[in-house]
Amino acid sequence: MTATARHPERTERASRRPDALTLAILVFAAIGLVIAAYTTYEHYNGFATLLCLGGHHGHSSCETVQSSVWSELDGVPVAVLGLVGYFALLTSLAFRGELPRAFAFLVALIGFGFSAYLTYREVFTIKEICEWCVSSAVCMTVLMVLTGIRFLRGSPQPA
Repeated sequence: MTATARHPERTERASRRPDALTLAILVFAAIGLVIAAYTTYEHYNGFATLLCLGGHHGHSSCETVQSSVWSELDGVPVAVLGLVGYFALLTSLAFRGELPRAFAFLVALIGFGFSAYLTYREVFTIKEICEWCVSSAVCMTVLMVLTGIRFLRGSPQPA
């Protein structure tokens, strides 16, 4: 008789414990949420304390990017959209099944596409780079890959 057969509670506890992929999604979504929360705060605070390394002529490159016409979508700051997206990704981890995994992948895929578009605008239109925006885009890119793997893989098999 195996150890898990003698102690079924161990198998039950192990199946409730998140796997490495889920933990990675949790970490990157939490980092993204913090970035989005900070940039949302700065947006509504008028960028008074925005931390940014680049810039010239008394303005940081982050301030230039985040006060540009592309920093809002129909009057809603893109940082708020990021908050919603990262929160949705974190929330999806609380549910089991194919639908929450598909939802998370869809959110991350849309977030990745939007981040790619905004990065394009930074580089080719605004001609400034915001470290916070790039960090968020990297998080969303990683999340798109991780949630895609999680969706295609399905539920982890209990040990």
